[in-house]
Amino acid sequence: MTCYEEKALNELENWQNRMSKKPLFSGKIISGLQARANKLIPEKVHTAITAIIKNMVKAILFGSEIVSSPPLYSATLEEREKLVNDKKNFYKKAAAASGAWTGAGGFLLGMADFPILIGLKFKFLFDTASIYGFDTSDYRERLYILYIFQLAFSDKMRSRVIYNQIANWQSYVKELPEDINSFDWRTFQQQYRDYIDLAKMLQMVPGIGAVVGAYANYKLLDKLGETAVYAYRLRLLKPG
Repeated sequence: MTCYEEKALNELENWQNRMSKKPLFSGKIISGLQARANKLIPEKVHTAITAIIKNMVKAILFGSEIVSSPPLYSATLEEREKLVNDKKNFYKKAAAASGAWTGAGGFLLGMADFPILIGLKFKFLFDTASIYGFDTSDYRERLYILYIFQLAFSDKMRSRVIYNQIANWQSYVKELPEDINSFDWRTFQQQYRDYIDLAKMLQMVPGIGAVVGAYANYKLLDKLGETAVYAYRLRLLKPG
């Protein structure tokens, strides 16, 4: 194992420890408040939002919208992660530009940023999977991408559950249904929406929308990038 790999493994084990910890009491309170707030939203609204996000993500993950590069089979972990970091910086800048442009345009353009941002996030994840040597034409690898997305944008209670699933991915993936419609889209959309709600509401405020939109999108891509690196290290380094 190289010095870089030893350092990466140590960082991964620290991340695993953080992910395995039970949520703090304050986190449970926040999750409870979000759950109560969601109950106040009419069921038809939940159904509509779930359908929109489900169809959007399905089109990206399983349609022809994203053309990924062939998997990179021959490279060191250090070389791979240098490429991933370059990709992350590119997509962070693209997301920030989208947030600034749409944030400056008020409510309607602010809403337009939502699908743009999701598309950028998944394109980054596809590129990252390929750089780490995984073939995204494989249905199971696209599911893994979906789980990384969830892990990055869920509350502490939910992310702990997802972490345990990807930590045992080879066993867990065998239990997943082949039909993507069986996926829990309701929980997926609620967790993602709750995670980004405040930033997206502030993005639509005149005068500060552009700044908030750029900063929020930049940080969201940064969080996704960090999560993706650990998720793929988990499979390549296979810590005990």
